[in-house]
Amino acid sequence: MGEVILKGYIPGAIGRMAELHGTYYHRNWGFGLFFEAKVATELSEFLSRYEESRDGFWTLSLNHQIQGGIAIDGIKAMTDGAHLRWFILSPETQGRGFGNRLMDQAISFCKKNNYKRVYLHTFEGLHPARHLYEKFCFKLTHQTEGTQWGTKVIEQKFELNL
Repeated sequence: MGEVILKGYIPGAIGRMAELHGTYYHRNWGFGLFFEAKVATELSEFLSRYEESRDGFWTLSLNHQIQGGIAIDGIKAMTDGAHLRWFILSPETQGRGFGNRLMDQAISFCKKNNYKRVYLHTFEGLHPARHLYEKFCFKLTHQTEGTQWGTKVIEQKFELNL
């Protein structure tokens, strides 16, 4: 069966996106319950106030199962910039161009909405993701040691001026 990128909420998206994040970051970085709960809570809050004209949420579905996703939180887009969040791909889909497609959807949405800036928070060591961010012209603007995800890492902020 073919892949499809869907815009907007679909049933099971919150749980599956939290699962993808929790599993990946636990296996590779030792993140735990705090992180997965934070993803689930904040994604739930975002989708509860989701406005299609302002916000974007895309999922990658393969064989009717969510294998990744990305979001644009536009609630403060005109003041602070649009916030790119919850970008994740299952291990089976990484390296197959799906990240490019999801990122392109998100950035195109921001351009269409005349958002002037897009930013994201990540941490040092996620080399494939950083490569993709830089491919889309994001620039590292700040980094500091922190624990916002429940584990000590070098937190980074990337920004893209549109």
